[in-house]
Amino acid sequence: MEKNPGALSFEIKNLTLANEMLDFQNEEKEKRADELAIANKELAFQNEEKGKLAAELAGQLSQLKALHAELLLSNMELKLVQSQLLQSEKMSAIGLLAAGIAHEINNPVGYVNSNIGTLEKYLDNIFILIGKYEAAVQQLKTDNSLMMDLQQFKKQMDLNYIRDDTKSLIAESQQGLERVKKIVLDLKGFSHAETVDEWVWADVQQGLESTLNVIWNELKYKCEVVKEYGNPPKISCLPSQLNQVFMNLLINAAQAIEVFGTIILRTRHEGDRICVEVSDTGSGIPPEIIPKLFDPFFTTKPVGKGTGLGLSVSFGIVEKHHGKIEVQSEVGKGTTFRVWLPIKQPEVRKTA
Repeated sequence: MEKNPGALSFEIKNLTLANEMLDFQNEEKEKRADELAIANKELAFQNEEKGKLAAELAGQLSQLKALHAELLLSNMELKLVQSQLLQSEKMSAIGLLAAGIAHEINNPVGYVNSNIGTLEKYLDNIFILIGKYEAAVQQLKTDNSLMMDLQQFKKQMDLNYIRDDTKSLIAESQQGLERVKKIVLDLKGFSHAETVDEWVWADVQQGLESTLNVIWNELKYKCEVVKEYGNPPKISCLPSQLNQVFMNLLINAAQAIEVFGTIILRTRHEGDRICVEVSDTGSGIPPEIIPKLFDPFFTTKPVGKGTGLGLSVSFGIVEKHHGKIEVQSEVGKGTTFRVWLPIKQPEVRKTA
């Protein structure tokens, strides 16, 4: 049966439309395929870049690890140098004080030696007297002149004076030897090189007294030392290093006094910290000098009077204790150094 021309025309149109749709779909697929290919290329490029970046990061990480190891080594070496510098400055200070310390030791040793000489003479006379008494026991009944000789010798000896003076000489000698012992012990404690494991609870006033004992010969001809202690609690610290701070401040104070003056030591407790003040009636510090005081090797002292490290090292010690140093000065009137220290050290100190 032949198809109707109209129906045939309709089918042809439908087929044409279908072909056009198919062509359009094929074109879209080709476009998508092209887009996908481009996207794949971009993804491959990005992956390649990420690979390069990952390699660069791995290289940088390796460099950072090497740098970190170098920094750790440098930090260890720096701590060693700081420790050596601290000990060197301490021993240098002791060297500068050596003559005064020797004088402080020689004085009591001198009068102990003199006392021993006097005691030796007393004992010689006493032994002579004992010998005479022993002889008198044998001859007393037949020779009255020996008793008269004994009485005369006893009178010349003045036994009562010898008895009293002997006690005084022995007591004075004991005090002198105790003084020498204390100086030596304080000096030994002062010169001791501490390690990070030796943080202890200590009394700063006792530290001040030990320091005064070591450097007393530097002070007694220059000033009167006035103590205004507030009896603060013990603190966690490295006592020998704090004593080094006190020594530096006290010597600086004494050297700032041109004629006989006064050094005032104050201690007090405020909250979770304590304060140690060293004030002097010296010449004072010009305002333009104060910012430089804690710079390494900065000094206004003549050659041979200092290393220029005392205050710098002191600043480092106080900083190590998580404290701070304040300076207040007026030219012509004097200077006050104020050291603030925490009572308890923070835990981070153990890893510092």
